[in-house]
Amino acid sequence: MVRPRCLRRVFSNPEVTFFKPAGIKMRDLVEVIVSVDEFEAVRLKDLENLDQEDCAKKMGISQPTFHRLISSARKKIADAIVKGKAIRIEGGNFKLKK
Repeated sequence: MVRPRCLRRVFSNPEVTFFKPAGIKMRDLVEVIVSVDEFEAVRLKDLENLDQEDCAKKMGISQPTFHRLISSARKKIADAIVKGKAIRIEGGNFKLKK
């Protein structure tokens, strides 16, 4: 039996949930989905400049789980930027912490 996933703590919903490259029509775009918990991992690590251990503690997950989360998010974002794809932020396994 598979162990259920722990909910990751997220401190706020993203204000903007969709990004697209300029000059490309919506019907011609491929979307990359970044989950809200991946978005939070990027926010904590890259914007707040916290170390990985602190990020993991804030999100209520282990360091290896945080590393997998941030790696997945960065790969999706890089793919979207390099290949001119849209980024949609939605879904994920999280609980909102006030």
